[in-house]
Amino acid sequence: MLDGYPLVDAHLHPARRSTVKLAWAEWARDFGGGEAVSRLYDADGTVNPARFGAYLAADGVDVALVLAEYSPRVTGIQPVEDLLPLAAHNPDRIKVVANINPNVHYPVDEELQRQLGLGAIALKIHPVHARAAANDRALYPAYEICQAAGIPVVVHCGTSTFPGASNTFADPVVLDDVLRDFRRLNVVLAHGGRGWWYDAAAFMALSNERVWIELSGLPPSRLREYYARHSWPRLTRRMIFATDWPGVPGIAGNARAVATLCPDEETVRLVLAGNACRVYNLKIPGT
Repeated sequence: MLDGYPLVDAHLHPARRSTVKLAWAEWARDFGGGEAVSRLYDADGTVNPARFGAYLAADGVDVALVLAEYSPRVTGIQPVEDLLPLAAHNPDRIKVVANINPNVHYPVDEELQRQLGLGAIALKIHPVHARAAANDRALYPAYEICQAAGIPVVVHCGTSTFPGASNTFADPVVLDDVLRDFRRLNVVLAHGGRGWWYDAAAFMALSNERVWIELSGLPPSRLREYYARHSWPRLTRRMIFATDWPGVPGIAGNARAVATLCPDEETVRLVLAGNACRVYNLKIPGT
């Protein structure tokens, strides 16, 4: 709990350092929590499960979603197996999100089933890093699994500054095909259209009850500016709090800043935890 509110951070990257490229380390250093983050790592470059769990608890995080990523040409590899010790140490607080890259995994349905079998509760795809559009038919077998299981697909929707990224694949308009073809699928727009797609992302979230704006990587101080052309009271009710940790100075600080932007207490509860609990089928202990 944070200031009496349940808190879900829906987007964290606690990577093993030996599996990621230098650009990721530079990003974490330049935009993240610095020494506070470094203290969470053991000497071998892995995140210490006990220290990571304590860090989340100290920032009031009831549930944290940690993301795998298979992007060898851009950030490197965050294999799902590296995240399992974190979740095993504190299964109520830490949940794993699967990742599929159609240029790495074949067949995608079998790989997704494998990661779900390891405990993943959602699927993320990263078109910008995988260089594969979200409506690529190679991904459809994975979407079929998610729809049948009632779990969401998280789609990177925004620019990336990592060397090797292809931002042309971040356009959310291609998700219109996916939403048409999978009519019971929840789609979470990670980074909320960051760059030049804010309006498109907001329009999609306001016009389709299965689309959600996820706030990872977006400074709270600029949110009203980014979405100035849309009804703020309506749009905030479609938002899911997330940070993109470790690329953030602090989780609690971000959450408090987002809370001050919400028009009422009910919306605060939706943004900080309620929407995430609904979309990701989460239960927060004690609530």
